Amino acid sequence: MCIDDEDNELEVLEMIHHFVEILDRYFGSVCELDLIFNFHKAYYILDELLIAGELQESSKKTVARLIAAQDSLVESAKEEASSLSNIIAQATK
Repeated sequence: MCIDDEDNELEVLEMIHHFVEILDRYFGSVCELDLIFNFHKAYYILDELLIAGELQESSKKTVARLIAAQDSLVESAKEEASSLSNIIAQATK
């Protein structure tokens, strides 16, 4: 692990542990395949936790709430895009 000389190694290990706990909560016993096939969600979770390498949010509940809100936005956008493509398909028939 690479960190600056001024950074606390135990704090960095705690941040990694915190990230893994949130991944476990989101994916339910996270494994490598979860990260491979859902890397964008893992990056989103990491982005909610850290800004410029510093801990932004320490509350697991808050991060889980933000992730759930993002997931619902993605689902509604998919539904909207699906209905729009159906309208276009019907119009071009």
